[in-house]
Amino acid sequence: MKKSFLIDPALYDLNKPIADLTEIRRFNQQRFEMEQLTAIVYDDWENKECAGYRDLTEQEFWVRGHMPDFALMPGVIMCEAAAQLASYYAGKHQLMDNCIMGFAGLENVRFRGIITPGNRFVVQAKLLNFRKKLISAQFQGILNDKIVCEGIIKGVPLGVSDLKAVSRQ
Repeated sequence: MKKSFLIDPALYDLNKPIADLTEIRRFNQQRFEMEQLTAIVYDDWENKECAGYRDLTEQEFWVRGHMPDFALMPGVIMCEAAAQLASYYAGKHQLMDNCIMGFAGLENVRFRGIITPGNRFVVQAKLLNFRKKLISAQFQGILNDKIVCEGIIKGVPLGVSDLKAVSRQ
């Protein structure tokens, strides 16, 4: 049985982003090699859904070592892209009081395919639950109309002052 997408791809156009990297940076703190989104292409507040993508190149930090002679996007980076999509959504819609989002956990994550440089990795997310201290979203990673990863991601707010205090210890 073929799994269905969280969001019907007919609802968005991958060639017409609604948020570019500059706009994503307004809500996400990751920079340089840790930025895992290229653009946002769909944001539906009513249905609590969002979609974006990452264009992968030969210059990704993981290409040289994962795996030599056949670069594979690490599963943890796929999950990071989903986390960044959820963080963007939470920040844009002010779900967590304008804080930095941190990983709280992953559930039921499955990897069903591989991703290599030169491809566009599409990520979809649907908000499942949010409270002031925890957000959870179902996600799917898609390559060429095939679900290559899926699961549930959880995030928590990280206070900037708390992070600075911990970094000084």
